Amino acid sequence: MAKFVYRMQNILDIKQKLESQAKITYGLAAQRFAEEQQKLQELMIRRMRYEKALRQMMEGPLNLKEIHNAKSDVTMIKTLVRAQTIKTRRAEAQMNDARRALNEVMQERKIQEKLKEKAFEEFKREIAAQEAKEIDELVSYTYNGN
Repeated sequence: MAKFVYRMQNILDIKQKLESQAKITYGLAAQRFAEEQQKLQELMIRRMRYEKALRQMMEGPLNLKEIHNAKSDVTMIKTLVRAQTIKTRRAEAQMNDARRALNEVMQERKIQEKLKEKAFEEFKREIAAQEAKEIDELVSYTYNGN
């Protein structure tokens, strides 16, 4: 019995390796995005606490030095929030790029797998045709031999 050998198996293997690398890259990018998003949320919570503390200072007895310090804290945390927002957007863009690359590599691998399936179906048809021919020859030989 003949053995099926896909002549472009090495290409399929490369596509599978590229896909696994793209999955790892995407996973790392998604993890980084989640971390940056978490940092942003923590900064937003700190900002709200600082703003709340400033409002409370303004309502109670006024201590100008503490109010000035609280205002500078709020200004500083707003700057940190803006910087973290930029980092989060960059991480999201990198994650989206990694997702697109992964989708492309997956499509290429699926194409190669479909080509392999078609080649295997063609191989099975050739084997069936060859077996049918051998059976015809055997029947013909047996019929003509008697």
